[in-house]
Amino acid sequence: MRAVACRDRSVALRRGAGGLLLTLLTALSTLGVVGPAHAATAPCSPDDATACLNVTVTVPGTGPAAGVGLTVAGQGAAPVQVTTDDAGKASVALTAAGDYTVTVDEATLPAGTTLKDPAANPATVTVALGRAAGRIVQVLPPGADGAVEASPTDDTGATATPDDADAAGGEAEAGAEAESSAEASAAPGTNRYAQLLLAGTVFGLLLALASLGANLIYGTTGLSNFAHGELVTLGGMVAFLAVQRAHLPLWLAIILATAAGALLGWFLNRFLFRPLRRRGVGITQQMIVTIGLSLALVSAYLFFFSAQPRPVVSGISQRMQLGPVQISAQSLVSVSIAVAVLALVAFVLARTRTGRATRAVSDNPALAAATGIKVESVISQVWVVSAALASLGGVLLSLYLNTTRFNFGSTLLLLMFAAITLGGLGSPLGAVIGALVIGLVVELSTLVLPNDMRYASALVILILVLLVRPQGILGRAERIG
Repeated sequence: MRAVACRDRSVALRRGAGGLLLTLLTALSTLGVVGPAHAATAPCSPDDATACLNVTVTVPGTGPAAGVGLTVAGQGAAPVQVTTDDAGKASVALTAAGDYTVTVDEATLPAGTTLKDPAANPATVTVALGRAAGRIVQVLPPGADGAVEASPTDDTGATATPDDADAAGGEAEAGAEAESSAEASAAPGTNRYAQLLLAGTVFGLLLALASLGANLIYGTTGLSNFAHGELVTLGGMVAFLAVQRAHLPLWLAIILATAAGALLGWFLNRFLFRPLRRRGVGITQQMIVTIGLSLALVSAYLFFFSAQPRPVVSGISQRMQLGPVQISAQSLVSVSIAVAVLALVAFVLARTRTGRATRAVSDNPALAAATGIKVESVISQVWVVSAALASLGGVLLSLYLNTTRFNFGSTLLLLMFAAITLGGLGSPLGAVIGALVIGLVVELSTLVLPNDMRYASALVILILVLLVRPQGILGRAERIG
């Protein structure tokens, strides 16, 4: 009966949303680290003498695979055999650090299914006491084609550690298009349409936070900053280093990532773009400089971090049921931060002297200077705030999409530009509205399109709207000529 259900649901998936749930199931993965010990029937808690390995076996588009046999071996200890529960999870508590192998008994897989990456079975995972690492194993449903590598993941779907990812053998896809959040998953007890609306709203708010800075820079300088995506990447990478390498708490990592973005924004304006403005370099030439800067930063990220997906956290994030939808506590906190920061920016722009000066410079820099406003000082502040918002957005988007990588911001850049263009260039509120529209279109489009096409659908909507209203939703029509 289970095989028939898997087959029917797989056919329905291909007809409807294609690969919608392919990466969602990473949200079901759990943390783990292996060591000689005993099998656990419930998730264990790592401490100074214990490491945990939580393995999840899933069938994309169908759900967890129960009853799959797993063998954990290493460090000279007797192999530990466990079986996945109804949620497709198995947990092992261990008392020694080192390298261990996780082997899936392919004979126990659901009828008609096969491993997506048989070459990665068994897989080696490096563990440490007091830490949790894990692995998600994906299984091809009957009739499915292609293979996607399984990778070590935590309960949010993020890769557990860089070393574990290397040991698992290989890279994930190089674009964020391959990433998806758990919020888009129509798990049992949820309404699919309501769940996608929630996912679109959450993604839209986080995208608004990341893209707002680019709109502020355009409003005050007229510059379309193509390196803005790399400021987003910076936030995710700094948070990764702070949490995974320096073992700092997440809240402190968020602060450090935001501060790093602000510092880089000040540096770029002080030593690159302000000298260009003083020399009378045109906007087009400055835009080309941002393209070169973007390529340089992407290359730097690739050199220092490699192409492997990098997690920000490796903790367990439980999903909560809210009526017909589910949302993880991690995403709920991220959205709360985004809403609070967006409200603060709106208040500053509308009610403070700095905000009024910023709006004046945006409307007419020459007139603002004539009234005593220090235009360069305002632009410098805008660069700092914009880069800080981008880095903060990068951290929250990394948490939402369960990973970050060297080109994380680049893959989202077109979506950010689509959001600010759709909402109205130079309009902060327009950027928020445009991002919400883009977020909803991205998630809801998966009802009729493959998951890989979801970003393209947003760009199509952008083109259609601009054909009707070229200035965007809240933009001002400008006379040319």
